[in-house]
Amino acid sequence: MKIKEGFIMRTLCGQNVVQAVGPKNVNFSKLVSLNESAAYLFAKVNGQGEFTPETLRDLLLEEYEVDPETALADAGKLCEQWAEAGILE
Repeated sequence: MKIKEGFIMRTLCGQNVVQAVGPKNVNFSKLVSLNESAAYLFAKVNGQGEFTPETLRDLLLEEYEVDPETALADAGKLCEQWAEAGILE
């Protein structure tokens, strides 16, 4: 999976959000709110090509003090949330 082209992260009123830009995403009118760790992961993988939940787990392990099982479970949930929001291809 990967982040669809045309999605960027911005900080609005102190909150990290993902929004669509450009003509390819003209019908996407949502803002996707990200907590600190989700924003970290989005910044790391956006524009970098394919990634897996295991990729996100490894990034979480590099940045946060968390056990691998929890990191993988959280990464899997995040991928599901991003897919449901429509920002993954």
